[in-house]
Amino acid sequence: EFRRVLFRSLVGRLAPWLLALCLGLFGAHHALIAPSGLLQRLEWVSDDLRLRAALPAPAGPHPDIVIVDVDEASLERLGRWPWPRTRLARLSDELLGRQGVAALGFDMVFAEPDDGHHGELLARLGADPSRRALLEQWRALTDGDAPLAAALRGRPAVLGWYLSADRGGSRAGVLPEPLLSLAPGSPTPTLPRWDGHAANLLRLADAAPRQGFFNAQVDDDGVVRRVPAIARLDEAVYPSLALSLWSLAVGEPDTEVVWRDGIGGRVPVALRLRSTQGERQLPLDEQGTWRVPFRGAAGPEGGSFRYVSAADLIESRLPPGSLAGRLVLLGSSAPGLADLRATPIHPAMPGVEVHAHLLAGLLDGHLVPRPDWAPAHEVALLLAALSLMTVIAGRLPVPAALVSGAGVLLLVAGLTHLLQHQVGWWLPQASVLCLGGLQLVLLMTARLLGEWRRRNDLQDLFSSYLPPERVRQLLREPGNPITAENRELTLLFCDLQGFSALAERLPPLALRDLLNRFFSESGDIVLAQGGTLDKFIGDAVMAAFGVPLAHEDDEDRAVRCSIAMLTELEKWNVTRQAAGKKPVHIGIGLNTDNIVSGNIGSPKRMNYTLIGDGVNLAARLESACKQYHAKLLISEYTKAKLKGTYRMREVDHVVVKGKTEPVGVWEVLDFYGPTQFPNLMDVVNYFREGIALYRVGNWDKAIKNFGDALKANPNDHLSQTYIERCEYLKSHPPADWKGVWVMKEK
Repeated sequence: EFRRVLFRSLVGRLAPWLLALCLGLFGAHHALIAPSGLLQRLEWVSDDLRLRAALPAPAGPHPDIVIVDVDEASLERLGRWPWPRTRLARLSDELLGRQGVAALGFDMVFAEPDDGHHGELLARLGADPSRRALLEQWRALTDGDAPLAAALRGRPAVLGWYLSADRGGSRAGVLPEPLLSLAPGSPTPTLPRWDGHAANLLRLADAAPRQGFFNAQVDDDGVVRRVPAIARLDEAVYPSLALSLWSLAVGEPDTEVVWRDGIGGRVPVALRLRSTQGERQLPLDEQGTWRVPFRGAAGPEGGSFRYVSAADLIESRLPPGSLAGRLVLLGSSAPGLADLRATPIHPAMPGVEVHAHLLAGLLDGHLVPRPDWAPAHEVALLLAALSLMTVIAGRLPVPAALVSGAGVLLLVAGLTHLLQHQVGWWLPQASVLCLGGLQLVLLMTARLLGEWRRRNDLQDLFSSYLPPERVRQLLREPGNPITAENRELTLLFCDLQGFSALAERLPPLALRDLLNRFFSESGDIVLAQGGTLDKFIGDAVMAAFGVPLAHEDDEDRAVRCSIAMLTELEKWNVTRQAAGKKPVHIGIGLNTDNIVSGNIGSPKRMNYTLIGDGVNLAARLESACKQYHAKLLISEYTKAKLKGTYRMREVDHVVVKGKTEPVGVWEVLDFYGPTQFPNLMDVVNYFREGIALYRVGNWDKAIKNFGDALKANPNDHLSQTYIERCEYLKSHPPADWKGVWVMKEK
């Protein structure tokens, strides 16, 4: 049984730390090995909230970037998409010539020829030689690729293309020169795998050899938060559209990928760029992506970038040089062209603007990288948060624990926000906030459930000892009142005198009714005075004052309770005598001492009780009422604690049965009326003088004073008892008299 109790105690102490360990292992697996779907989604939500909270209202459109928009107005004025390449050639020539832009990037791909459907016509009509010559003339008249190639040749233009992994490895167009080539079979396990592409026609690729893919990385929730900076296809690594356009704008520095050794192969760390102006590194995450540094509201009306309608440029409505020196991205905001992306700041941002935000971040140096040590930081922060939550939940009260735990989580959120927006590090926080918060919630729930069970146990335990309002007050108190502890209490024992004779004389049902009324009225009085009913023992009542809730005047409450019980008994006796029944009498003993109170017993059966030497003394005093012909006897310890004034007299200095040390015993007389105890104060004074003489062995003078007390009240049986005791001691002088009487009976 001891081992089982010890095991339960150890489990209770270790359970919060075991829970923290389990949550920590789960978080470490998420951070270091395989992201959890739920935590990853919560991380995205957290990241989006952080981004939106810190998103400033742009002071104006970016000064160096312009978006040329194939918008709804352009489609209405110039016709549906796709436009003839001759029109795009005119647009390119306007931008790269008349407007003098610094560079032009295409958020579109030209993978199929624009030759007036020459190939299809040739397949149908080419068998006739006369028609073949006509078809060649048609091709020359309708060929739109040649004008576009001429408009781009030798000019700062970057064509777009895209990678695919869901089209069965389909490949179209001519791939551009890679950023770097890899050794055959060189593993790069963290880079996304692509098996297809759609690139530009050969003649366009020859005219504009600079190209960049425009794929965005769409997370599982459909939101674009990152864009690949580099991508691997076969044994080569290619740059993105934003990287290629930025590289062109800054003088095309030599670019190489910085790798580190990882599990299963090499992992990208950064792009190293070397130019005549020095060396620079652009950090990458392990998938070779950059987080898009959104700079403000999205769309043509958002104000982050200047949008210019493509139709206005084609129709030469802008003055020459209006866009001089700008980096221009050509794309579309028209919903019908299906290039709208869900982003953290807008549910339908034009895809071209995603690249514009990334290009702005490159130009302004506002990229926010995820450090390669971020997973280790996440695990360390999580373990620290779980440990703090465990300590907080175990040592602080529930309200303080909730406030402190919330403060820890707010501190983590504030720290990650500060590092992101002031230092420039993007660090994960969702696992720390969620698992740390979950640890706190689970531990607080367990504590509240334990408190609820404790309250129910206390209510069940004390509802028979205390009135409902006292039980409710007890439940509001901290601590566990059923735990056995040593505390100062005042014990009350009340017993029916002559019960054996009553039991013999009365029928069982009448005896039951008598006891029920006695217990009921006595119990009500105890509870009314703030006492606790401990138990009924045969015909006796055992009560205590000062447990489970203590009062400053518990001793006075016990005395007032005893007086009320005796007063109520007198009223009951009047009723009984009127009904022809004999009166009942009680004796009450009170003692104040340090008593062990609480749940005591075996694991199979516990009982809330009171034990200690002071309990025995209270019981002896109740029993001594018969010997001293008294109704209410209290010990000197109770008398010393009384704050009120009562009529009382010292009864004896006695060694009770089973004890070796004497104790002073006093009789409280406040419940007597003039008819019940005539000349009470005269009797008390005579008796006080007599007991003083008795103590020093002056038997004759003591007998005289006790006799005077008896004359004042002939029914004062205690004075008669002392007269008889003095006569006995006078005829049998004790050898060593100290004024102490030794009781031979309980």
